[in-house]
Amino acid sequence: MVYAFFISHWMLCVLMQSLFQHRYAAHRMFTMGPRTERALHLLTYLIQGSSYLSPRAYAILHREHHAYSDTEKDPHSPHFYKDVVRMMLFTKGRYEAYAYEREQPEPRFRGGYPEWPLVDRTLAQSWLMTLVWVGLYSAFYVAFATSPWQFLLLPLHFVMGPIHGAIVNWCGHKYGYRNFPSSDRSHNTLPMDFLTMGELFQNNHHRFCMSPNFAARRWELDPTWQVIRVLAWFGLIQIATPQRAVYPDPRPQQTGEPTHVEIQTA
Repeated sequence: MVYAFFISHWMLCVLMQSLFQHRYAAHRMFTMGPRTERALHLLTYLIQGSSYLSPRAYAILHREHHAYSDTEKDPHSPHFYKDVVRMMLFTKGRYEAYAYEREQPEPRFRGGYPEWPLVDRTLAQSWLMTLVWVGLYSAFYVAFATSPWQFLLLPLHFVMGPIHGAIVNWCGHKYGYRNFPSSDRSHNTLPMDFLTMGELFQNNHHRFCMSPNFAARRWELDPTWQVIRVLAWFGLIQIATPQRAVYPDPRPQQTGEPTHVEIQTA
């Protein structure tokens, strides 16, 4: 029971991060009605719990990441830190600056992301609600754990969102293969990415930043794209971008191509 709960929580958390916070809030790869947006917004909070990430702050950081990928201005490039912990502590500081509105980003990184103060501030920034989530996870383990070793999984539930970010940003820019040349150091870490629901196709994503399918080659599989296709088939969302990742890339590599952020906010 505990292992099933952990795996389910892991998969659902990273799915909502990839679907709602990344492909919708940061990139607007698809559109939806206001009721559907509110439903997915609330569902993201309920699934991610204590590790919920503000779509606004997430989108701003991610747009900065695309604009400054693997340079000193990148909020989470692994090539400027000795280890993943230091990278994520720096990212945490940048995230909180935007989530708590202590700082404002460049104008080109603003707008186009969902905002819901009740969820993003009242609930997500409440220490009381964080303790409630910690208590709920702990109660489940107390009720169903069959071995003391299973409690080692418990702390991972508390910070699951940042853990997913650490895996994607560290591994996705250090390990794996590259389908496309680029000025950054993005890689595709896994050919079939069930670990982070397609987020580890970083090289594909940085070359085709508006493709809702992060897989480019026939043997690559992006699970979140399959969910997007189902939601679109039911009419819950409408895919807004015609771009699709293709291998080999039919487009010539050109300098001065518009960045993701310029496409999004123009």
